[in-house]
Amino acid sequence: MWKYFNPNPLKRSTGDCVIRAVSAVTGKDWDTTYVEMCVKGFDLKEMPSTDNVWRAYLSERGFKRYIIPIVGYTVKDFCEDNPHGTYLLFVGEHVVAVMDGDYYDTWDSGDEIPSFFFLLRAMS
Repeated sequence: MWKYFNPNPLKRSTGDCVIRAVSAVTGKDWDTTYVEMCVKGFDLKEMPSTDNVWRAYLSERGFKRYIIPIVGYTVKDFCEDNPHGTYLLFVGEHVVAVMDGDYYDTWDSGDEIPSFFFLLRAMS
């Protein structure tokens, strides 16, 4: 289920998890995603990686936010229960891309506990 994913042009993996995850689910390259998030941050007068910025960015692109009410429910559990669709999971201070039952990250974050997710599309 875990797929290594790091679109950062310099293969860095510190502090840009939101950019990497959003890049994965939108199909845009890292540079384009970063610039678009910076513009949104400028509009909101906040840093591009803050929750308000990336949540607004996703909302404008058709993503809907949902709470995960199950205690102890992991990223792996989420993927098993959602084999189709495009999601972003919020796990503490980290964001993970999920597409069609696989999670995309620079490390195996499958045991992390998400508190909410953004859904772009789900298919049955």
